[in-house]
Amino acid sequence: MAIEIRPRAAELDLSLARWRADTPGCAHRNHLNNAGAALMPKPVIDAIEDHINLEGEIGGYEAENARQEAIAAAYDGIGAIVAAPARNMAIVANATAGFVQSLSAFDLTSGDGIITSRCDYTSYQITFLSLAKRLGVEIRHAPDLPEGGIDPGAVRDMLRQRRARLVHVSWVPTNSGLVQDVAAVGAVCEEAGVPYVVDACQAVGQLGIDVARLRCDYLSVTARKFLRGPRGIGFMYASDRALARGDHPLFVDMRGARWVDVDRYQLVDNAQRFEDWEFPWALVLGLGAAARYARDVGIERGGERAASLAATLRRELAAIDGVRVLDRGREQCAIVTIDVRGWDASDLVAELAKRRINTSASLRWHGLIDFAEKGTAAALRISPHYYNMEAEIEAVVAALRELVDHRRARGRD
Repeated sequence: MAIEIRPRAAELDLSLARWRADTPGCAHRNHLNNAGAALMPKPVIDAIEDHINLEGEIGGYEAENARQEAIAAAYDGIGAIVAAPARNMAIVANATAGFVQSLSAFDLTSGDGIITSRCDYTSYQITFLSLAKRLGVEIRHAPDLPEGGIDPGAVRDMLRQRRARLVHVSWVPTNSGLVQDVAAVGAVCEEAGVPYVVDACQAVGQLGIDVARLRCDYLSVTARKFLRGPRGIGFMYASDRALARGDHPLFVDMRGARWVDVDRYQLVDNAQRFEDWEFPWALVLGLGAAARYARDVGIERGGERAASLAATLRRELAAIDGVRVLDRGREQCAIVTIDVRGWDASDLVAELAKRRINTSASLRWHGLIDFAEKGTAAALRISPHYYNMEAEIEAVVAALRELVDHRRARGRD
């Protein structure tokens, strides 16, 4: 049976009321799966639908030509999200695609080292293992600080002991509320002259990003999470340093280069060398609308509210007997992970869905090293955003308490 949610009058201030009015999904679900895919606001939906309709009316190429100004504005918008000019931005299918494009710019050979963290994203770890298998690349996991999160000092020591070709860190892991100190790692990499790649997939939309402060060569992003964009689109940043080196993906196509002679190609002079020629332009315009909406809300403002809701969640859930909060680190964000005694995380997701509460499960293989150290096989992931109400936080806490109590009572029967 669904838990009825009655918003408190005090929390329906003008901003929250506007955000929720802009979000059709708020009328149907208590959406606490923003680390998976946030609810899109109406301006994003409208931008996508308008372009799809235009393609149907006048043709795909013609619609692209008609929307050049809006497309250029989308590049400006995503650049503003990370404090970079449009020439350093490339639009890609998702953060993993951007990661792969940047990784393929390095001519890796046997014995080359890649330093990464102990709570990196699964797809990246699999890619690294594939490189190790095919090319003989060595994958080195930097130790964590005692309180959690990559230890920048340990990265410095590793680079002094044995040079690496690159360092890669996931700013916010998918299976934890941990916020890693990517700026400190960036300072270490710059000091050592080692390229630095950052995954900002879960950070964008809830944390302020300034690539100059991060000192990264590359940064990759997916639109569908806290940025509230559509699925199937993302973007990446390539630094001036990377462009000046002549970095480009292994499989560059005619979007990123020109065929200038029978045996020669010439790269474009900006980050579009990392793009593919074929684009879902409706999603690009949706991405631009999401970036604009995020800036209108204020990323720091929205992120602080989301993190505050998450902090309330951790506090309330930790008070339930049988619930263990798994998040570590000096800084935590709007992702809450728990394990619940006697419950499979996927079963909890299904039970909460019956109550119209959206959550997700992080399975063991999503964070193999991290979960092994935490002694859990999986975690329930709850990720609020700024448009969620305090009443919705209370609802998921009440639902979990009810489920835990019900199972405990059955165990006594």
